[in-house]
Amino acid sequence: MEEVKLLKGNEAIALGAIRSGCDGYFGYPITPQSEILETLMELRPWETTGMVVLQAESEVASINMVYGGAACGKRVMTSSSSPGVSLMAEGLSYLAGAQLPCLVVNVQRGGPGLGTIGPSQSDYFQAVKGTAHGDFHMIVLAPTSVQEMYDGVFDGFDLAFRYRVPVMMLADGMIGQMMEKVVVSRWRPRWTADEIRAQWDGWATTGRHAGRGQNVITSLELDSQPQEEHNLRLQDIYREIGAREVRFEETLTDDAEYVIVAFGSSARISSEAVEMARREGIRAGLLRPITLWPFPSARIGELAARGVKGFLVPELNAGQMIEDVKLAVEGRAPVSHFGRMGGMVFAPEDVLGALKSVM
Repeated sequence: MEEVKLLKGNEAIALGAIRSGCDGYFGYPITPQSEILETLMELRPWETTGMVVLQAESEVASINMVYGGAACGKRVMTSSSSPGVSLMAEGLSYLAGAQLPCLVVNVQRGGPGLGTIGPSQSDYFQAVKGTAHGDFHMIVLAPTSVQEMYDGVFDGFDLAFRYRVPVMMLADGMIGQMMEKVVVSRWRPRWTADEIRAQWDGWATTGRHAGRGQNVITSLELDSQPQEEHNLRLQDIYREIGAREVRFEETLTDDAEYVIVAFGSSARISSEAVEMARREGIRAGLLRPITLWPFPSARIGELAARGVKGFLVPELNAGQMIEDVKLAVEGRAPVSHFGRMGGMVFAPEDVLGALKSVM
């Protein structure tokens, strides 16, 4: 039965975790995402589904608890905001190196440092370029609505287990705090121990039993040769993800002379700017990356090759995703940035003005 609720983005994450069959949430409160943990504590899913909800002593502890749960083949997740995710960096690299699936939610705030609690998109580089040490990628989802926050929990777990990689949902304080109607019809039970063994016995630590040898979960390899071979296997997985999982949404790009490329809350604002531009006779369109990694480089390159006159990249940062847009365009058209920082948010009129200034 379809059910509709009025939820904050953070509340949608919590409800999505329960309904997606999550086995465990381990997190630490930090504004503007604290309602995720608070909502889980209020809903008390350990009484209905057996889901573990634990406030760890720190973000470092929470990501290592995620490591332990993921090593057992469980659906586990954590959430934080910008400086908290920085503290998780080492654990995220260990998860990637050990090929363990998990979901990490980052509801971004203004930085650098402790910064402000206002919405920002300044963790783009952190998420898609330099989350932590080593040659690895996470799949990065960029929701633009509360509904996508909810659905992203389901999609995130699916992708994490399909490829055995960490998945990050990169939201921001605006989407985490806003309220919208959300369809919450989906429900998945938690896997049983037998189901986990049937699916993941080749790598998960499901215990010694007949016909099964010992599984050791580690990201440590002191011999360079096998470590390189492991890295090459990981790169093959990342290439497969890049070929299969690029997701994006286009609005009015078929005849667009100017294309706005924006993600998350910036895309919400930019969609209104595109409508305003069209009313003024400006043939503008919007391309919204839904996956920030893998990035929709090929489609942006196609638009550039088709003869788009220019690209505008509005972001709530000093200019980060614009680098990937420029790489995709390959110099075939001008690419300009428009942004606000530190928790400040632009309006559709500001985006339209920036578009006119580069025409």
